[in-house]
Amino acid sequence: MTKGIVLAGGTGSRLSPVTRAVSKQLLPVYDKPMIYYPLTTLMLAGVHEILLISTPTDLPGFQRLLGDGSHLGLEISYAEQPRPNGLAEAFIIGADHVRGGPSALVLGDNIFHGPSFGSTLRRSVRRISSGETGCVLFGYPVRDPERYGVGEADADGRLISIEEKPERPRSDRAITGLYLYDEQVVDIAANITPSARGELEITDINRTYLDKGRAALQDLGRGFAWLDTGTHESLIDAGQYVRTLENRQGVRIACIEEVALRMSFIDAEQCRRLGEEQSGSGYGEYVVEVAARHSAGAEA
Repeated sequence: MTKGIVLAGGTGSRLSPVTRAVSKQLLPVYDKPMIYYPLTTLMLAGVHEILLISTPTDLPGFQRLLGDGSHLGLEISYAEQPRPNGLAEAFIIGADHVRGGPSALVLGDNIFHGPSFGSTLRRSVRRISSGETGCVLFGYPVRDPERYGVGEADADGRLISIEEKPERPRSDRAITGLYLYDEQVVDIAANITPSARGELEITDINRTYLDKGRAALQDLGRGFAWLDTGTHESLIDAGQYVRTLENRQGVRIACIEEVALRMSFIDAEQCRRLGEEQSGSGYGEYVVEVAARHSAGAEA
């Protein structure tokens, strides 16, 4: 069974002074906390055992918001990352959580949204679980790949190169903040050394799989949205994106209760109760409506 990690640490310095008082990942992206977006990404992959890693100061806020996750059919646990020592440290801090099976890591400030995303995720998880590959990265076409880590794949989707902010990119596929690995990732992470900037780099994990011929690049492609909410401007852009889609389509992106219901982590009655607990908001009313529609569909 695949287990998940949400890495929601860091200082959020680019969003200062707001983040002097609250974790970046607890800030709203339009109508819900930022953390709902990566959390529902893991849920859509079929993951319900999730470790949330954050700073000692910020962890109590996440615990107040999410609890142990049982109301959503999840098992949420928490761990501290006192200092931002690199993304790969998530697999050292979370070694006991993910050891012995596949795992998924998502960054707490990354938003993914697009058609058939859930089925793409679950298909990628099956590739790991079956042993077809040991690592699946997700590539997103960008106009300025020289600003990102860039992946290149062959015609079969096998990763053949990774470059960090290359002057002459071999591809326009930026590597996003979502990573799937087999059980070897814990040992790989334990044996990498800090980079010149003193961090344990996720790229070093990815290169290890690449060197073994065990890495794949899943192209998210056109019509998909990958948003990073690390600056004031990108946070506003993400909120406007969510607002536009939700108002036009009448649905809510990353509604955690709706995703739990769709994934059969909870039933319609539990979804309805969760909505009624938030009945003073449009969000809560939407959750109640989702539960009612689900019940009506089941009875039809």
